[in-house]
Amino acid sequence: MARRNHTIVTEFFLTAFSEHPEWGLPLFLLFLGFYVITLLGNAGMVLLIRVDGRLHTPMYFLLGHLSFVDICYSSTIVPQMLAVLLQRGAALSYTCCAAQFFLFTFFASIDCYLLALMAYDRYVAVCRPLLYVTIMTEKARWGFVAGAYGAGFSSAFVRTITAFSLSFCGDNEIDFIFCDLPPLLKLTCGDSYTQEVVIVVFAIFVMPICVVAILVSYLFIVVAIMRIPSAGGRAKTFSTCASHLTAVSLFFGTLIFMYLRGNEDQPSEGDRVVSVLYTVVTPLLNPFIYSLRNKEVKEAFRKALNRPKASGRT
Repeated sequence: MARRNHTIVTEFFLTAFSEHPEWGLPLFLLFLGFYVITLLGNAGMVLLIRVDGRLHTPMYFLLGHLSFVDICYSSTIVPQMLAVLLQRGAALSYTCCAAQFFLFTFFASIDCYLLALMAYDRYVAVCRPLLYVTIMTEKARWGFVAGAYGAGFSSAFVRTITAFSLSFCGDNEIDFIFCDLPPLLKLTCGDSYTQEVVIVVFAIFVMPICVVAILVSYLFIVVAIMRIPSAGGRAKTFSTCASHLTAVSLFFGTLIFMYLRGNEDQPSEGDRVVSVLYTVVTPLLNPFIYSLRNKEVKEAFRKALNRPKASGRT
């Protein structure tokens, strides 16, 4: 597709990894495998939580929603990424790019809020165990999750309207894997200061506030753990939080690197690697992070595997 300099952009052309065309097929197969495992892992986690009565607790209720959102989050990006890799580029209309940006921002925001809610759940379980059942009622859980979805929608709506009210001109080629904010800002022309301030402000309201909520929750948790007299008790209590801390570090670390560093020119190669981490790798790893370090999930998984064998004997 010919490049259009100094014209209004109505179509974007994604050309990720164009400087390495020989990577196209290997990366396509790799990301396709990642995507299939992501779908199977997260769908399996949702199904396991629904069918096993031992997992009908507030923590697993939130984890089930996190797995569902990860499926949607990954499905918003990875199919488009596969098309770009297979075809060595893909044209995307202005409307489709805006829709992808909205959905990505929507599900990423919900992920942030759910991770913060899971930290609050751990705080209540460790620091207020006698009030846990009273605070984390079924009504409260649904209220928390509905608030996360509502806040995610509001943030995504405002950021999308603001981002696509910018003037895009010059080169319509995006050397990236999907319609993300950093590459879009590089296509802007004219005065975009106000829109960029709004975008950054909403990013601050989502990511840093969620990170602060998580850090404060875990500060109280650490203090409570240190008061446990036995070393075995401290280790057991901390192990229940280790999976969540791992997921938080991976997800928020990559997002903050991409969105809160300013709009200075950065090597696009590094940008794409980081974007792969939070769009492909994190949704892939989450079900494994929470299952491999979680005794209840492993027992529920073994029970689900043994159920067909037991029914076969009868």
